[in-house]
Amino acid sequence: MLTLRGNVIQSATSIDRRSFLTLGALPPLGLALPQLLAAEQSAATPRNDVSIILFFMAGGPSHIDMYDMKPAQPVEVRGPFSPIETNLPGLSVCDLMPRHSAIANKLSVIRSISHDLSVHDDAAHWLQTGYPLLNARQKGQQNPSQGSVVSYFRSDAASTMPPYVCIPEDYRRHLGFYEHAAFLSSRHNALDAGGDPSLGNYRPPNFALPKEINVDRIRDRRHLFGALDQLHQKTTSLPQFADLDDVQQQSFELVCGSQAREAFDLSQEPEPLRDRYGRHAYGQSALLARRLVESGVSFVTINLYEKDVDWWDDHYMIESHLRKRLPAYDQALSTLIEDLEARGQRDRVLVAAFGEFGRAPRIDTNSGRGHWPKAMHAVLSGGGLKDGQIIGSTTSNGGEPHDRPLKPADLLATMYHAVGIDHSATVIDRQNRPIPILPEGRPIRELI
Repeated sequence: MLTLRGNVIQSATSIDRRSFLTLGALPPLGLALPQLLAAEQSAATPRNDVSIILFFMAGGPSHIDMYDMKPAQPVEVRGPFSPIETNLPGLSVCDLMPRHSAIANKLSVIRSISHDLSVHDDAAHWLQTGYPLLNARQKGQQNPSQGSVVSYFRSDAASTMPPYVCIPEDYRRHLGFYEHAAFLSSRHNALDAGGDPSLGNYRPPNFALPKEINVDRIRDRRHLFGALDQLHQKTTSLPQFADLDDVQQQSFELVCGSQAREAFDLSQEPEPLRDRYGRHAYGQSALLARRLVESGVSFVTINLYEKDVDWWDDHYMIESHLRKRLPAYDQALSTLIEDLEARGQRDRVLVAAFGEFGRAPRIDTNSGRGHWPKAMHAVLSGGGLKDGQIIGSTTSNGGEPHDRPLKPADLLATMYHAVGIDHSATVIDRQNRPIPILPEGRPIRELI
């Protein structure tokens, strides 16, 4: 086991193959690596350099209270918020999202996605994998998630960065929202980033502080990083290192090399820019996601789960919940898009935001909206797709598509298209059978 002892990291000369990459913890990095230790490696090669940042809005965001407002309807339909105009003709958004006014022409808002699964698990499996699945909680994930598919086709053995990262972690541990690799190699599971210490009460990454290390020592980041550099130099010169497979070597480089360490280090960003993103979970996660894609990560999912704050399942008190949540989401998404444009990166980063379904057309007696898969929205920006448009519409009460009905697989096919993956491609399952990455769907023609 690699352990931290005394004033430096213990010598690596006695490390054997089995224990080579067992790390008790590296708290400043916020990394958890068991998924990167699989020996299998995809032979697929990247098709282009576009990456994806997905805000997965678990629980189901209300389309009627965000991007598909119905101001002419009675209050129980239109809800408690007022629409404000944006610079995209025809698009009004909730008055809690004022920063959208200046960036809406850089968005494509899809208003007419529809499906028929109203249970979180079943719907999430559909939106994450493209495959509908009844009773998903009992059956478990059957198909690889979109992030894992991108990892499969975009893995690069020479890269020291993982292709797929979730911030702060993927949802499989506590919600079952189907963001892992299913029958693909565990190499294509997401790396859990752990987020930034400023994120408050968000779930930390899976590590524990070794007993040998006290808090004062860990606070000395410069000393720790110097020790990691020393370990890296010693270990890579050992004969044992050459005997490791590519995945194990990549994992070691990820922990002890400088590229990943720097990518995860938000302290390198100017303080005014961190303020612009917002000193909250959405803002700092979006900034971290931007740093990761710049460093070579192909797919980043931002998963935030804090009950009644970031969990979008608003059965109760939807007004107060959205008043807490929407300003932070508005600030983070808008700043990310502006920042990518300022850095000349918008064409190579697709930003997406959606959940597993929408919310019911009427506010109920609990002051909330129920699950509503018949109509939901998705927002896309950049990645070489056509921006500045509204695709589809819903009926007067937002209950179902009025025109241009689309399915979850159409959305995922579009995202795959953006990163150069053929939506009709197949992957090999554990029985060596070719399985389509999508069972249906085509890229949305208005976007390509």
